[in-house]
Amino acid sequence: MPRNKRSKIGEFLERFSYQATRATGTSVAFVLAVLVIVVWLVSGPVFHYSDTWQLVINTGTTIITFLMVFLIQRAQNKDALAIHLKLNEIVAALEGASNRLIDVEDLTEPEIDALRTYYKRLIELARQDDVLTTTHSIEEAATRHGTKYKRKPQKDSKGKGSGGNGSPGK
Repeated sequence: MPRNKRSKIGEFLERFSYQATRATGTSVAFVLAVLVIVVWLVSGPVFHYSDTWQLVINTGTTIITFLMVFLIQRAQNKDALAIHLKLNEIVAALEGASNRLIDVEDLTEPEIDALRTYYKRLIELARQDDVLTTTHSIEEAATRHGTKYKRKPQKDSKGKGSGGNGSPGK
């Protein structure tokens, strides 16, 4: 896939934030953070637990927390976007899948609630069904649910139902 031209600063910031996110999510980073706290605690008696001693740790943790919020948010935004794009591709590619779910993350809360209600109905129909893989959308579920139990399975010469998959014949 061709990529858009980005500025050198933009490329540097993306590489830096990627490396910082990877580095801060390691066990080594956690151990280093614990060591900093231990050194700070041990140095307390040397500095007589002064206001400056407390200010050092407070300032350091505030700055680190402030920067980490942006790094974490950036990583989550990028991951969420990638996941949404992958799911959109799957929904678009699957025959029988409801295309109304593509870009569902861009809907308003009332629209998402309406979809949730819609799928609750689908869940109710699926729970009444013995075969979980036979329906794809609420329309199909309602149609199939109404027709599949009206039809009796055809008996073969051995007295067994045909098809064996629980779905009505074609």
